[in-house]
Amino acid sequence: MKVLVPVKRVIDYNVKARVKPDQTGVDLANVKMSMNPFCEIAVEEAVRLKEQGAVTEGVSVSIGPAQAQETLRTSLAMGADRAILVQTDQDLEPLAVAKVLKAVIAEENPDVVIMGKQAIDGDNNATGQMLSALLDWPQATFASKVELGSGEATVTREVDGGLQTLKVALPAVITAYLRLNDTRYASLPNIMKAKKKPLDVKELSSLGVDTTSHLKVLKVTEPPKRGGGVKVESAAELVNKLKTEAGVI
Repeated sequence: MKVLVPVKRVIDYNVKARVKPDQTGVDLANVKMSMNPFCEIAVEEAVRLKEQGAVTEGVSVSIGPAQAQETLRTSLAMGADRAILVQTDQDLEPLAVAKVLKAVIAEENPDVVIMGKQAIDGDNNATGQMLSALLDWPQATFASKVELGSGEATVTREVDGGLQTLKVALPAVITAYLRLNDTRYASLPNIMKAKKKPLDVKELSSLGVDTTSHLKVLKVTEPPKRGGGVKVESAAELVNKLKTEAGVI
């Protein structure tokens, strides 16, 4: 069984994002980049499934600039068998990403796709669902537990009311939630081994995918600074302020 894991290169979660002076986007110059945390969880789950014997091959794929090879090498160091970079300097929206992944999946023919539920830069939480629709595959989102069987996957997912358990036929798309697992640190020997693992680079144009953007960013601004709090003497005063000043009740 083959599992394909899409991964994304994003600003490191420990770094505070800065908006460009002209408000056209986020400033990426001289900023530390790393693998999207939810993608790390997806890679970890794929590696664990391989260690359990449920998966025979794990393939990681990224769509982005040449520097995304570093992100893919991280996935290889974590335990992926090989990697694919669809190279482009274009900033793709979720639908375009899903289309590109569909083209890669047509070539790789995996049994299951495990991916992060969202990236921490765009926070769209849309690519997995769009990919499932384009492939006409079943989907199980927000997975907190994954079990692969013969021709099917049992997925426990977190919903507003608690936990929901789904059984989906393979091939399927599964999106990883925060509590699916705790990711491992890549050891030095594995980092060295990752340098010798195959990493195939494809140009986006070679896939023949229409990546025309349907969205236009008008302006990017930082969130307003949070104001200081106030102390109240009674519950009645609190209710009054919520009504008259905050306007929330």
